Amino acid sequence: QVQVVESGGGLVQSGGSLKLSCVASGSIVFSYVMGWFRQAPGKEREFVAAISWMSSTRYTDSVKGRFTIARDNAKNTVYLQMNSLKPEDTAVYYCAVDTRPGGLRVTADLYAYWGQGTQVTVSS
Repeated sequence: QVQVVESGGGLVQSGGSLKLSCVASGSIVFSYVMGWFRQAPGKEREFVAAISWMSSTRYTDSVKGRFTIARDNAKNTVYLQMNSLKPEDTAVYYCAVDTRPGGLRVTADLYAYWGQGTQVTVSS
């Protein structure tokens, strides 16, 4: 079993920055892919970014150049640095663990373990 806990959400003005953290614990394998998703009210959960053990990364187009995903394998922790935030970034952000080998997947259903989510609100 794997436990996933996010932190770092909050309220920020447009153009501001936030850094989210996610710690995975339990029967964790350091080679797992870890990803960030978000869900705004009335919308489906969408992929934001993912990172492999070797720090290969993938981003959705709307956050490229503004968000950076990074990980510390020794701590089983992944980070999402969010800069130049926009009101449309407002959502609950979820961290997830993909236990399948290979690939940086964008489909939420393929991720096995999820955190409880952390709210990010960007005011205009």
